Amino acid sequence: MSARWVVASGNAGKIAELADLLAGLDIEPISQAEFSVDDAEETGIAFVDNALIKARHAATATGLPAIADDSGLAVDYLAGAPGIFSARYAGTHGDDAANNAKLLAELDGVEQAERGAAFHCCLVALRSAADPAPIVAHGIWRGEILTAPRGEHGFGYDPLFWVADENASAAEMTAARKNAISHRGRAMTRLLDELRARG
Repeated sequence: MSARWVVASGNAGKIAELADLLAGLDIEPISQAEFSVDDAEETGIAFVDNALIKARHAATATGLPAIADDSGLAVDYLAGAPGIFSARYAGTHGDDAANNAKLLAELDGVEQAERGAAFHCCLVALRSAADPAPIVAHGIWRGEILTAPRGEHGFGYDPLFWVADENASAAEMTAARKNAISHRGRAMTRLLDELRARG
């Protein structure tokens, strides 16, 4: 029987990606929304800070082991913005269309050579709310910001994130391909390796 772990997110896209990535372990990821757990207040100044806050909040509320992810887009030209504010860049949490529109406006007229960016994902796993040695894994995925959206898949900034090696935006990739090479996929590979090592 799979061990139940709470995922400190209500984002359906993230939950689906994490479920696919966790398929190799005996872990059943369950959204904190199924336990009526509200989102934690993200008061950190870095991805790792907020991931820890969210994981401890979910573990405390449910009594289960927890996995949390804090991720976002850091654009070189914007000195790392939107960063930890990626999901609420335009003011409303989770409004992908508004966030993408604001990013395009901020980069209006910027040459393609200066539109470098990176997706970051920090994953944290806690065996309990009081776990003194959380597993922390960080994944980075480099790309560029397009001048117009491309693709119908994914979520967030995926339609604007161009990956030259794939000759595609993140939103033009299959879920399997994106999971294999994305910031979240890379972080999860590291997290799974550590979970296996710790038994």
